[in-house]
Amino acid sequence: QVQLVESGGGLVQPGGSLRLSCAASGSIFRIAVMGWYRQVPGKERELVADITTGGSTNYADSVKGRFTISRDNVKNTVYLQMNSLKPEDTAVYYCHAYDYSSNYWGQGTQVTVSQ
Repeated sequence: QVQLVESGGGLVQPGGSLRLSCAASGSIFRIAVMGWYRQVPGKERELVADITTGGSTNYADSVKGRFTISRDNVKNTVYLQMNSLKPEDTAVYYCHAYDYSSNYWGQGTQVTVSQ
């Protein structure tokens, strides 16, 4: 089992920045990929970015050049640096981990981009 705890959401003006953090605990040695998804009411949850244990990254087209995912394997934490935020980035952001057999989710953190 893996437990994920997110932090760092909040309200920010368009053009601003936020950094999300996700701390993993439990059977972390089995984790292959960690990442961030987001969801708005009435829509499916979508991938924002993910990163493998080897450091390979993958981004949604809508966030390329603005968001950066990174991983601290000593602290067992993954970060999402979000710059140049837009109103359409408003969503609940969920941390995700996959260990070759199961998917794990955090509780979600709200990000609101508004004047």
